[in-house]
Amino acid sequence: MTVTPLYELVSFRLKTGAVLDYLPVSALSYTETLNAAGSMSATVPLDAPGVTPDSLAPGGTGLMVLRGGVPIWGGILWTLAADLAAGTITLNASGFHTHYAGKHFVNGETKDNVDQGAALREWFARSNAPGSNGIGTDTSQVKNTGRKVSRSWTRYECMSVAAAIEDLADDAGGFHFRYVPYWAAEGTKVGNRFLITGVSESVSRHTLEHRINCNVTGVSYDSSVLTTNVYTFGADDNSGSKPTVSASNPDLSALIPAKDVVLTFSDVKDIDTLAKKAAAAISIGRAPIAIPTLTLYPGMFSPADFMPGDVTTVRVDAGYVRLFNQFVVTERRVDVASTGVETIGLALANRELFENGNTG
Repeated sequence: MTVTPLYELVSFRLKTGAVLDYLPVSALSYTETLNAAGSMSATVPLDAPGVTPDSLAPGGTGLMVLRGGVPIWGGILWTLAADLAAGTITLNASGFHTHYAGKHFVNGETKDNVDQGAALREWFARSNAPGSNGIGTDTSQVKNTGRKVSRSWTRYECMSVAAAIEDLADDAGGFHFRYVPYWAAEGTKVGNRFLITGVSESVSRHTLEHRINCNVTGVSYDSSVLTTNVYTFGADDNSGSKPTVSASNPDLSALIPAKDVVLTFSDVKDIDTLAKKAAAAISIGRAPIAIPTLTLYPGMFSPADFMPGDVTTVRVDAGYVRLFNQFVVTERRVDVASTGVETIGLALANRELFENGNTG
């Protein structure tokens, strides 16, 4: 007999992490999305203890989901919707990354040949320094990667910290990132931690086979990224000239007519970074992207078995759809019904799409 895990919802002060209340949940869904904020929605009784304007303040209250007592999702309460007729209130939250979408380099920012990990740690340290009004994100597990980056954004661009992180992640030789909640002090204080992994570091831990341990609900194919030749342009050097890098894919050119792609990166000023962008575009454009979506069979897996960025093997043999390939988990969605029944859904994309990073 499958034991249904107990889900709990914890509210806390976003600026301090201090726990406010444990909220009773009648329905819950949460997603974790690769290199993005993710989201959570929960329905709680309108008159439950802890459901007050002071303790549930949009933008100032954090929410953490516990599964069997273990933190599994965390983020920021942004909107609420009260249903007085039903006597419920729906809480809508997004991941901690949304905080950094609201933090900007108002004086500009320059990094010259700095390790990826060092750049990330410095940005978070500055965003959470005393007086910065931050959320105390922990970066103790972000190590140097050995990959150097150079970036320059003027104060007029007013680049956000979140967008800067995404820009580094999208490089050829970039990384996957995520935020995880944890108990900074068991039961009384919540923390949030930033983690990165190399795009080629994940190994396939599971094989998902249609109608054996999952139900593949659909597969879409996207050829818009196919690229026989790519031309990348950087920022204007104030003299009317822009750095330019091109790359080609002769193998694909032998199969299809020419399909040029032109990309402009207004924040890239050096050739090396531009060359990485071109390499990423060629890698991504080698073949159409296959995007399977599937639901795991109940009781066979835990949500923690599939994190965004993980690699999994998918096998399908159903008419046109014949897959036996490795895919990267791009999103994990968990829906918990009022009965406590848990449904886990995954969205995936070709592993090759991430081997050299995205084009941004």
